[in-house]
Amino acid sequence: MFEDISMKGKKVLITAGASGLGLEMAKVFTAAGCQVLVCDLNQTLLDAAKKECPGLHATVADVADEDSVAALFEQTRQVLGGLDVLINNAGIAGPTGYVETLSKADWDRTLAVNITGQFLCARLAVDLLKQSEAGVMINLSSAAGHLGFAGRSAYSASKWAVVGFTKSLALELGKFGVRVNAILPGAVEGPRIRAVMAAKAKTLGIPLEEIERRHDQQAALGRLVTARDIANMALFSASGAAGNVTGQALAVDGHTQALI
Repeated sequence: MFEDISMKGKKVLITAGASGLGLEMAKVFTAAGCQVLVCDLNQTLLDAAKKECPGLHATVADVADEDSVAALFEQTRQVLGGLDVLINNAGIAGPTGYVETLSKADWDRTLAVNITGQFLCARLAVDLLKQSEAGVMINLSSAAGHLGFAGRSAYSASKWAVVGFTKSLALELGKFGVRVNAILPGAVEGPRIRAVMAAKAKTLGIPLEEIERRHDQQAALGRLVTARDIANMALFSASGAAGNVTGQALAVDGHTQALI
């Protein structure tokens, strides 16, 4: 029934893969038999990731820096010998605060990492993905990529941009057999969302416990998403089981209808 889900031998590049969602995806794809290369800014985290995920390839790269991305793709050619799957996972939370309080520097950095970084990686990945028998690009967006998010306008704007970028690339690359989808996680349990909750509580001047309660209740399922939920969706959408799925914004958010 699931013959087409085999990923054995696939060559996968995951940005920001040394921790969090990126590392969880690296574990899932490695377990599925893929050759996986991850990049990250932090060598210490990369070393720890290699210990945690035997067989993982790792290199330092900053997706917001054009020269660093060029070096990353040269490394991809040398280490993997090609590319079947690019997962544009790198992203930052950006500033929390109402728009009149935000600095241009924080705004620029958020877009530089969350959308320009995906552009820089995508444009160098295209030729490699075209050479694959079934090239796939997966761009990480967010529930904030299809919903408004008061106090998080820079982040939300960048994640809406990811969806538009994804749908456009799906149209450009479909004739080459390359599929492009976005994954839109809801609030993912972990240190990052806890830091966002703390910043939101400070901005609104209400107890952290109240913000945590609201986050638990914003999804129909009444719980936060796990990193494994996102990794499983990435594996499915990269596999032949999703062979006719492209240009989609794949929400994994417990049916979240509003962000607080």
